[in-house]
Amino acid sequence: MKHVQTDVLVIGAGPSGSVAASIIKQAGYNVIMVEKMKFPRFVIGESLLPRCMEALEEAGFLEAVKAKSFQQKNGAKFVKDGMICDYSFADQFTKGWSWTWQVPRAEFDKTLADCCEAMDIPLHYETTVTDIRFKGSDSITTVVDKNGEASTIGARFIVDGSGYGRVIPKLFGLDRPSSLPGRKALFCHMKDEKRQTVHEPNRITIVTHKPGVWIWVIPFASGITSVGYVGDPSFFANYSGTNEEVYNALLEDEPYLAERFRGAEKQFEVRVLESWSATCDKFYGEGFVLTGNVTEFLDPIFSSGVTLATVSSQTAAHLVIRKLKGEEVDWDTEYMDHMMQGVNTFRTYVNCWYDGTLDTIFFSKNQQPEIKNMICSVLAGYVWDKENPFVREHNRQVKKLARTLTLKQILEEDRNE
Repeated sequence: MKHVQTDVLVIGAGPSGSVAASIIKQAGYNVIMVEKMKFPRFVIGESLLPRCMEALEEAGFLEAVKAKSFQQKNGAKFVKDGMICDYSFADQFTKGWSWTWQVPRAEFDKTLADCCEAMDIPLHYETTVTDIRFKGSDSITTVVDKNGEASTIGARFIVDGSGYGRVIPKLFGLDRPSSLPGRKALFCHMKDEKRQTVHEPNRITIVTHKPGVWIWVIPFASGITSVGYVGDPSFFANYSGTNEEVYNALLEDEPYLAERFRGAEKQFEVRVLESWSATCDKFYGEGFVLTGNVTEFLDPIFSSGVTLATVSSQTAAHLVIRKLKGEEVDWDTEYMDHMMQGVNTFRTYVNCWYDGTLDTIFFSKNQQPEIKNMICSVLAGYVWDKENPFVREHNRQVKKLARTLTLKQILEEDRNE
């Protein structure tokens, strides 16, 4: 059996693994990456947030991504029953990036992985981790390639950015059920020939279809648009037929989209994704750290996935570097608590989206611009800025604001009677 030695083994070549690998390599350490899939490969999570741009910049990926001419994204638009709420990232409370991209993830992820290979980081595609043995923080990982040949990789530390593969949690029984209910998504990419007939600047559009059911509309620079329906599985059970028949019926049932996408050419068969939420008790252990979706994936709403992936790997990479230098690292405070601040902030907004609390805020006529800018910062991914009260006290502030706006609406209606 072939054996190789490295400083850091990175499992997974998605945005999380690539960011971590690049930052650690730039610090002068040897890195090896293994990836179960062959790239490019399809994955959702196509609308990025401005906060992830800081991680992409530090990893040295920005110029390569810019060269791809992806669709620029400057904000988010929410639509419900003819009402529109627009958020422009340029108006956010937190200082930071005011734009990002909307990307076909297959091409985007391959771009980042290619950058790692250009840095002389060995990247082994179609290679599956089958076993990991730790001795202190040192480890021996057994991998099997596409030909069924096994080899081992010795490492001083492991970064697990394996996404939905959740390599270390599955091998060591760390997976725990998410606190979020299971949901289902039905989605497709379509040729968007009527895009110019609607007011569609550079942003994602999120449509409230029914209570607890929403639609993402993500235009790409290619003229293709990603459209997906998300809701409780019981909602989709109201429709019969194949996935494509159900999808077409859903489009017809949404006035905001029916004319635009009626008869639009689909780029692949309609796909289904469900029960995606998962978590772990701890995001680290002796000799390893979990990043990205391996830690916790919440929900597609608010597009938090790639931001949590890149920020977690950016943070973890610096801690791994310090660990390799022999410095003390407080993983609970410096990593676990830090990442949970962001995860829990997003969790509040996810829950408040599905229970209707955010509808009250987004479509209120009484929302103050200063408060809207604070919420905009959350939607831009700046969920670690504790100067922002809607981050620092996310649950209390969101619920309080919704109650205040509801009361104002009631008083206004009473005055008009």
